[in-house]
Amino acid sequence: MMMLQKIETALAALQPQVLQVGDESHMHSRGKESHFKVVLVSAAFDGVRKVQRHQKVYAALGDLMQQFHALALHTFSPDEWQAEQAIPDSPHCRGGSLHDK
Repeated sequence: MMMLQKIETALAALQPQVLQVGDESHMHSRGKESHFKVVLVSAAFDGVRKVQRHQKVYAALGDLMQQFHALALHTFSPDEWQAEQAIPDSPHCRGGSLHDK
């Protein structure tokens, strides 16, 4: 199973209304399946601050967190998602990887 699918499967525990997982590794210099972007809308985030939301995501991912380099998280409650629905573009890699020559 590819890492993207493993992430989707693990995050299903948060009962998302919207779940978008993108592999952005092509924008970075660390190789395949290294950088991911997640958009997650869940009632589990109602009244929960951003740091706590991210902690919930990290807990759901568990040991998977050790298997990739970066995770851009965009977490919303259902009401926030209804009002917002705008996800910023991810920045392009600025280098600095051990893999850079």
